[in-house]
Amino acid sequence: MNDTPGWASPGSAPSDGQKPDASGPAEPADHPNPAEPADRPGPAQPADQPGQAPQAPGPQWSKDQPPPAQWSAPSGPGAPAGPGQAPPPPPPGPGWGNLPPGGYGPGGPGGYGGSAWGGPPPAAKPGVIPLRPLGVGEILDGAVSTMRTYWRTVLGISLTVAVITEIIVVLFQGLVLDDSTTDALNDPSATLSELSRALGDAMLNSTVVFVISLVGTVIATALLTTVTSRAVLGKSVTIGEAWRDARPQVVKLFGLICLLLLITAGIVTVGTLPGILVSVAGSTGAGVALTVLGIIGAGIVALWLMIRFSLASPALMLEKQGIKKAMSRSTKLVRGTWWRIFGIQLLATIIANVVASIIVIPFTFLAGALSGDGITGWLNSGVGSFGWTFLIVSGIGSVIGSMITFPITAGVTVLLYIDQRIRREALDLELARAAGVQGYGPNAPGATPGS
Repeated sequence: MNDTPGWASPGSAPSDGQKPDASGPAEPADHPNPAEPADRPGPAQPADQPGQAPQAPGPQWSKDQPPPAQWSAPSGPGAPAGPGQAPPPPPPGPGWGNLPPGGYGPGGPGGYGGSAWGGPPPAAKPGVIPLRPLGVGEILDGAVSTMRTYWRTVLGISLTVAVITEIIVVLFQGLVLDDSTTDALNDPSATLSELSRALGDAMLNSTVVFVISLVGTVIATALLTTVTSRAVLGKSVTIGEAWRDARPQVVKLFGLICLLLLITAGIVTVGTLPGILVSVAGSTGAGVALTVLGIIGAGIVALWLMIRFSLASPALMLEKQGIKKAMSRSTKLVRGTWWRIFGIQLLATIIANVVASIIVIPFTFLAGALSGDGITGWLNSGVGSFGWTFLIVSGIGSVIGSMITFPITAGVTVLLYIDQRIRREALDLELARAAGVQGYGPNAPGATPGS
């Protein structure tokens, strides 16, 4: 048995005052105690004459010896100074400090198997997450902790991007969007050509607004990806530093998101095209049913692909990859865990949008109440006219909502990427070295094989 400090087995230290028959069978009379030194002075103590003192001169040995098979001769610098003294328990080795109640592993109190050894020490946590595979709550908490700990940078990025984006949208809707478009859509007596022209203008305007919002989302995602990756290491970053780090990849990130949107649009088009062709051929009922089935099928395929490529954005930003390589990296990391990633992304999206809606909806009603016709006229106007009061007040609500949704969605995506790399590629070791954690990993002093 290895008796070096930190590796002695449980119960190896002698028990003071414990008799041999207290915890095990008695030694045979003709068999010397294996724990007694070979150079013991004087004749052996007979087993049937307890208490008889040794006849030969020399140091006196106590009759009370530790139970058999539970003691080994002390060695090393911690050995007792003289005979008759119990060796002190070995000092704990590195990495084996006091255990919390119940230990660290399965088996209830005491750790693994209920013994007093416990499991490995807790993972290092230099930043917002522990450096080990993460649970759902830890991923969500890490995104919120990033926003709370580095709020100046996170909210500064979100506020700047949201304000610039919303100003462009408000100016475009107020100056370019013609009231005749909304009037034609609300007029039941409008001709087919007027409705078609108004619908085309509305779709064009919606597309422009969507592109403006997309650009803002891409920039916010790029900057917040850098901030979250530094927060994992416990390091802060300014807005300028985040922009300098993310700027070379922003164009690629925009191309990646546009490519994913084109893939989604292509899938939906392919799914609905058969139903449209059947409707044009004259079978309206069958065409509508086929179109509905095509939309459902296309939606399922598109959702599967979007989750499969959902980690391409952080892979592109943090690994400085190209678009194709980032998509293949996401496919590799998501493989086998699609449902888990889908559930976490869905949960984060629901939480972010619910919180944002709590802010945006009251601002929308307030904007309608402050507009010329009041809230009743605004509710009865259908699509309605975009007055400047309505646009400005509702835009303020959109800015506040974006300040919440941007950090949560971007943070969860980055932490999911890091979590998958920890599970598959042991990224926690590289993160620990980058964070300056000393003695972390399987080769750390005091770590056991398999821990």
